[in-house]
Amino acid sequence: MFYKLALIGYPLGHSLSPVLYKAAFNDLGLEGSYEILPTKSEDLVNQIKILKKEKYFGFNVTIPHKVPLTLFLSKYDEFVNMTGSVNTVKIEENSTLSGYNTDVWGFVEAIKNVNLKGKKAAVVGTGGAARAICAGLYTKGIAQIDFYTRNAISSKDTMDTLRARFDKVKINAIQTTCMNGLSDVDILVNTTPLGMKNFEQDLSPVDDKNIESLKDDAIVYDIVYNPLRTALISKAIRYNKKYVCGLDMLVYQAQRACEIYCGKKPDAKVMKIAALEEFLLN
Repeated sequence: MFYKLALIGYPLGHSLSPVLYKAAFNDLGLEGSYEILPTKSEDLVNQIKILKKEKYFGFNVTIPHKVPLTLFLSKYDEFVNMTGSVNTVKIEENSTLSGYNTDVWGFVEAIKNVNLKGKKAAVVGTGGAARAICAGLYTKGIAQIDFYTRNAISSKDTMDTLRARFDKVKINAIQTTCMNGLSDVDILVNTTPLGMKNFEQDLSPVDDKNIESLKDDAIVYDIVYNPLRTALISKAIRYNKKYVCGLDMLVYQAQRACEIYCGKKPDAKVMKIAALEEFLLN
C-alpha cells in the first residue's frame, strides 16, 4: 500500500513533517509521500474535496483549520471531543473523515514518567494550542491550571469552555503582567509562539525572576520547537530547572499520527534523529 499524506493550513513555512514521515516510512519499510499544501480558510472545503478525489490516505491539519475541520468529521477520538480541535484526519474508504488529536498524545508522551496527579500547572497563552495542553494535563490528573494571558477579558470564552469540559480541574485566568512568582507550580508550559524562529526569537514569555522561583523539581515545557533551544529553555537551563523541548512533542504527535494511518508505530528515536539532522542542514 502507498500512503499518500499531506499537511494543510495557512501560512505554511518550512515544515519538519515531510522529514518525520519519510523517516517513519523508512523505519517501517513502507512506501508513502507527504506534501505541504497551503490552504486558506476560504479554500478549505474545496481542498477537502480535492484530497478525497485524488485518493489521499489522510492529512494533518494546522492553523487556522484545527477547529473548523471538526465540522466535517463523521467520527472522532476522545481528544478531539475534549479539545474541540483536530490535527490528524484519516480518509476512510467510503470518503468519510475520521479525526484525531495527536497533539494531546504528543504533549503527554514527552512527560509520560512525570507524576502530576493533584498538582498545579501554569500555562502561558490561551490560544488553540492551550486546549490540547489543558486536555493533556487533565489526563495526567492535574488539580489546578493557572492560564496566563495578555488579555483576561478576551480569553473569557476560552476559559469558560475549558472549565465546562474539564470541570474537575480548577482553572484560573491571570493577566500575564500579574505573574509574580511560580514557587507553587509543578509544571510551566508555554503555548504561545513567543521565542519561535522569525517571531521575536530572542524573547521569553516568562522572565528570569519567575523561572528562578520555580521548585527545584518543576518542569519547564516549551512547545515551540524551532529553535531547539528557545529563550525560555535557555532560562530553564540557566537556573538548573528540568525542561522539555517542543521537538519531543512534535515527534511524538507525528509518531502517533503515523500509527493511526499505517497501523504500525515507527521508532520515535529514528524520527527525532532525522529532525535533528534537518536542523543541522538548515
